[in-house]
Amino acid sequence: MSSDTKLDTLRNGIDGLDEHIQDLINRRAALAREIAEVKSADGQATDFYRPDREARVLRRISERNSGPLPAEEVVRLFREIMSACLALEKPLSIAFLGPEGTFTQAAALKHFGHSVNTLAMDGINDVFREVEAGLADYGVVPVENSTEGVVSHTLDQFQHSSLVICGEVEQRIHHHLLTADGSLDAVNRVLAHQQALAQCRGWLDAHLAHAERVAVSSNAEAARMIADAPGTAAIASAMAAELYAVAIAVHNIEDHPDNTTRFLIIGTRNAQPSGADKTSVLVSVHNQPGALSALLQPIAGNGISMTRIESRPSRQGMWEYVFYIDLDGHRDDAPVAAALAELETEAFAVKVLGSYPKAVL
Repeated sequence: MSSDTKLDTLRNGIDGLDEHIQDLINRRAALAREIAEVKSADGQATDFYRPDREARVLRRISERNSGPLPAEEVVRLFREIMSACLALEKPLSIAFLGPEGTFTQAAALKHFGHSVNTLAMDGINDVFREVEAGLADYGVVPVENSTEGVVSHTLDQFQHSSLVICGEVEQRIHHHLLTADGSLDAVNRVLAHQQALAQCRGWLDAHLAHAERVAVSSNAEAARMIADAPGTAAIASAMAAELYAVAIAVHNIEDHPDNTTRFLIIGTRNAQPSGADKTSVLVSVHNQPGALSALLQPIAGNGISMTRIESRPSRQGMWEYVFYIDLDGHRDDAPVAAALAELETEAFAVKVLGSYPKAVL
């Protein structure tokens, strides 16, 4: 068999598979639409998105993947299929920390897929308000970065918000140096969010030590500002470069190649157990010796792994603090439920911020 004949055979095989895949996707979409009709008939019309079920489906897809595509890529493809099918039931509106082109928007699209309406908000508090007012179905806010630590403003919002955490997404952060024409010549000023400037400090010290570093509200805003600013560069994402029609002069200038930001999905409904969950709680304690030790004993005593603890001023009195704690497991799991019950006897106040599926790839 000649190479041309073999190529034709292989391409015909791909064409046949494409037709079959398309048919299966449409059959899946038809089932999704039937589910919407059943939910509407049962009075469940507002409960189309189920983060626990979606997480279970995506985990199974990852576990049974045999290649040659990597599991992360296969999960991404299926997430888009699920997003499109969900849009047949109800297109979701997702508020995120804007402007357009931020890593938070990228995280929202990674988690929900591209068949949603994304709404750019000016601040983290605005994301909370948009969801609380029912103008968005869910919100996406950053909570911590692997190199720069916690986003305190997000944690502070939970002290007075009725919203719950119903999901999380981890986004690998790649910072690029952008200029209007793709050249580094004559760059004497670099714009970026203060965290991006910190995350790229080593590269900037080595290559643009002479340039002034200016903190702005977001990396996307920095990308927008340099379009007509000679001698000015921005640190931002590839998405922002494309959106604001500026060029990438240098790729991946972050100091740590595994730089990752964790984002929270906030909404009004609690997620059901998915089999691999986290529970986040806010705990207030009296300012007295041994208070923190007493706080941790119920967690250790019930065999629960504590994945994070952060303290923040309570804003109720001088030197009064609240603790944000992430636990391994769902609040409906017996060990977690027992630990929470014991915490309530030890602490001044305990607020469960949500139990939710762990991030999937």
